[in-house]
Amino acid sequence: MNTIHSLHNKVAIVTGASSGIGRATALLFARMGASVIVAARRQAELADLVADIRKEDGRAICLAGDVRDEAYAQALVELAVKEFGGLDIAFNNAGCLGELGATPDVSATGWRDTLETNLTSAFLGAKYQLPAMQQRGGGSLIFTSTFVGHTAGFPGAAAYAASKAGLVGLTQALAAEFGPQGIRVNAILPGGTMTPMAQQMNGTPEALAQVASLHALKRLAQPEEIAQSVLYLASDASSFMTGAAMLVDGGVSINRT
Repeated sequence: MNTIHSLHNKVAIVTGASSGIGRATALLFARMGASVIVAARRQAELADLVADIRKEDGRAICLAGDVRDEAYAQALVELAVKEFGGLDIAFNNAGCLGELGATPDVSATGWRDTLETNLTSAFLGAKYQLPAMQQRGGGSLIFTSTFVGHTAGFPGAAAYAASKAGLVGLTQALAAEFGPQGIRVNAILPGGTMTPMAQQMNGTPEALAQVASLHALKRLAQPEEIAQSVLYLASDASSFMTGAAMLVDGGVSINRT
């Protein structure tokens, strides 16, 4: 095992773990030695993930719930402390596309639901995760943002872009507030990734091919590739990195070809 990326004796929470980037990251964290609490709404998918981790002799437990619920955020941290003794890493990854379409047609309810799922849930997670990390003398807090609303704008995605851009501001504020206590806070900004959400947004092979062509690498990422970047931020390999909005976007932010 590469020791600089090792998560041996670490405890991690991963939200949005039932599929996509969250699932790939939970598997990778466990392979690198972490005890993992996996969280999402779908109990069956979480149970399958825990079984897959345990097949590889990893340590994992699951708790299903809604990340918009403050009591759920608290319960995840309490579970980490009860079952594994504390919390060192939190990957607040759960999110949604929300209500898409022309901005004048987006409902106030759709706007609020998107912000609650993508931004408020991250705040609620951090609210309980940070004190637990303080008890350990430090930790790594990671959010999943996106290049959309950061380096590029797309029509019809106002709520999604605003909620994800808000995570960058939250990252910077928390990094400044908790850096003196040894807690690093960073965000990943993935490009197009082959996840159920990407397929929902781009429902045909032609649409996915068009999105792939926007990237300098002319392809979409696999969730496992994004997970490697999350591991970097979770591990000691990024020990002097905090407050960063780290692009992992295949060059979509700079590509003009």
